Order: sequence, then C-alpha cells, then structure tokens
Amino acid sequence: MEELVKKGSLRLRWARDHMPVMKEIDGRFLKERPLEGLRIGMALHTEAKTGVLAVTLADAGAKIRLASCNPLSTDDSVAAALREEHGLEVYAKKGETQQEYYSNLNSVLDMRPDFLIDDGADLVAMAHTSRRDVLKGIKGANEETTTGVARLKAMASEGKLEFPVLSVNDAKMKFLFDNRYGTGQSAFDGWMNATNLIVAGKKAVVAGYGWCGKGIAMRAKGLGASVIVCEVDPIKALEAKMDGFEVMRMTDAVRSADMLMTVTGCRDVIRREHLDVMKDGCVMGNAGHFDNEISKEALQSSAASVSKVREHIDEYMTKDGRRLYLISDGRLLNLAAGQGHPAEIMDTSFAAQALGIEHLAHSYGSLALAVHDLPENIDNAIARMKLASMGVQIDSLTEVQERYVKGWEEGT
Repeated sequence: MEELVKKGSLRLRWARDHMPVMKEIDGRFLKERPLEGLRIGMALHTEAKTGVLAVTLADAGAKIRLASCNPLSTDDSVAAALREEHGLEVYAKKGETQQEYYSNLNSVLDMRPDFLIDDGADLVAMAHTSRRDVLKGIKGANEETTTGVARLKAMASEGKLEFPVLSVNDAKMKFLFDNRYGTGQSAFDGWMNATNLIVAGKKAVVAGYGWCGKGIAMRAKGLGASVIVCEVDPIKALEAKMDGFEVMRMTDAVRSADMLMTVTGCRDVIRREHLDVMKDGCVMGNAGHFDNEISKEALQSSAASVSKVREHIDEYMTKDGRRLYLISDGRLLNLAAGQGHPAEIMDTSFAAQALGIEHLAHSYGSLALAVHDLPENIDNAIARMKLASMGVQIDSLTEVQERYVKGWEEGT
C-alpha cells in the first residue's frame, strides 16, 4: 500500500505542476473558502487530473466523496493517495463489477450531497430514480461530457429534471480543447499502449465527426493513416469531406479498415451487419462514454472463440476464420488502456468544473430547472488565465473599435 500511495502522490504532483490555471484557482479557494460546509458528490474518471480537482474543491471548504464514472478508468494509485494523503472519501477501483460500480455511486449519494459533478449523468439519473430520497437536498450539478448532456437535456425536455445543471461540456474552454485535442491525443495513447502497433500506413475508420471525432481523425492523419469518416449527420459528413477525409457508410468502410474508433455517443454503431463484412485483423476501440457503441452482443454471437491476446485486447475468432480485436472490452480506451487526457488540457476543463460549482453555489436559487451554459465571463476568465500561464499576451479593442462593433450606423 505504501508504494501504491507513493506512486499516486507522484502522479498527483506531476498533474498539479502542469495545471497552472487550477493552481491559481486553488490559491484563491484556499483564501476565500467559497464552498465552506458544502457536500459535493463526484462521479468522474478517478485519475490524477480528477484528483487535482477534488483536492481543489476540498481546499475551498467542501466535503468530497468521489466515485468513478467508468468501471475501468480508475488509477488505483491515485485513489489510494487521495484517501491516505488528502483524507478524501474515494469509492473507486479499476476493474469494478457492475454491482460494485453502482454500489460506489450509491455511496456518493449516501452523503446527501448539496451539489453533484457528473460525467455521463449516471449519478444525476440515480438521484432522479432509485435514490429519490436524496433529491430534495441537491441544489444543482455540473455535467462533464457530451453523452451526459444529451441525457440531461432529454430529462429537461420531458420535465423530469428537478435541479439546475451546468453543461461544462459545452463551455468553449472544454469542448474546443478537451474534446478535440485531448481526445485526439489520449485515444492514440491508449491505442498504442494496448496494441504496440504502428498507425502509419493503416486504413483508419472514425465513427462520428463531432469535436472528439475531429480530434481523432486529425491525429490519425498526422500519424500517417488514411482516414475514413462515417457519419449520420449530413452537415458533419460534408465537413469531414471538405477537411480532406473519405466519407462513406460503415458497411463499406469496415471492409478495408485496419483500425476503427467509435466516438459518437450513440449505441450499436458497430453491429452484426458490419462485423460480418469486417476486414480480418481489424482492431476496434471506443472513445465514446459508454461501452455500447461497439455491440459486444453481436461480437459474441459472431465468434467461434474468444481469447485475450494482450493485456487490453480480446480476439474474437469469427466462424469463417477472421480475427477481430476489441480494446478494453469496448470501454473508453484512452482511460482503460491509457492515462486519459493530458494534464494541460484537463487544466481548463476542470477549471470550468471548479468555477462552475462556485457559480452554482452562489446562484442556484435563481436558476431554472434546466441545462444551462457556463457563463461566458467564466469561459473568458479561464482562457485569459491559460494564456497568461503560457506567457501569451493579446490585444484589446480601442474605444473607437468598441463603439464600432457594437454600433450599426457606421459601415465604412
């Protein structure tokens, strides 16, 4: 245990040293204690950058309970260090069973939190269904990812959302950087760690061309792959085409795919009809939140045998003799087989989380029961802190320019 704690402590320190915006926020939080006495329940990928966020919120005066939002994404060394060195209540381990996963989420809700920080909306959904006993005490929540925001907006549209939620995912300082550059890099960190194979020269299929898909496609191209994008949205498909990628239906794309990554937020993106024509040797991975983008039921039914061929890879031998490979049981490969997004990226995403919770704590009584955007002034403040930490200075508008951009009479 001592060695595990030491390893986690080093990872936390390394992450914090490369998260200058969070360090600045933490310094203010230690002085002002804006979350004094509040209880915050968290369901996030329990690794080093999340640990920095949890400690920062604790430094602001909050009591924290943390669980993982994914059974395979916990760094056990970080979880141990948070417990032993920082005194936080952490309910997470790598390789949780489904029963353990939901038990840990329940443990977070047992503290009767004032606020939630969620990733994928499982914690919020439980508070509205199986754990309604805690619902009245929850004043608001933050949601980290696209999948969770979609679920919460569906709840709101049906009149089922019973406290306000900030969509941290839709903050510009989150999705423009975390989703694109973070996912783009970390997905390949996980892929390479899992496979030890080269990307250059391969046919790479990317399912989904949202911000995460754009990042993955961009990185695959930069690593030397020939990239095919599959989309259901005609505008995104056209954008992918204009960005220089091949665009085609999944049934056609998988016939030549050497590697495939799903990142759609939808289920059954890879189905039996695709597996039946998939190229022998194709390596599949998922960078979407849930493990249902690649149908494991379809994989199982198409296989004559299944065996583990590397630590993170299962081989499905089809009945006609083809070998199809799945990374990390179809769960988030960038965390299940890697260490997640770079610290510098999560610096801005978790700054949005920290300042978002502070905003909720100050204004929750005036917010409608809906999914809200992070206020623009918070987004801009994070951007300015990040630029300052990088030694970058930018211009500002003159008084004449301010009047010009806000006016309408002067056109020349």
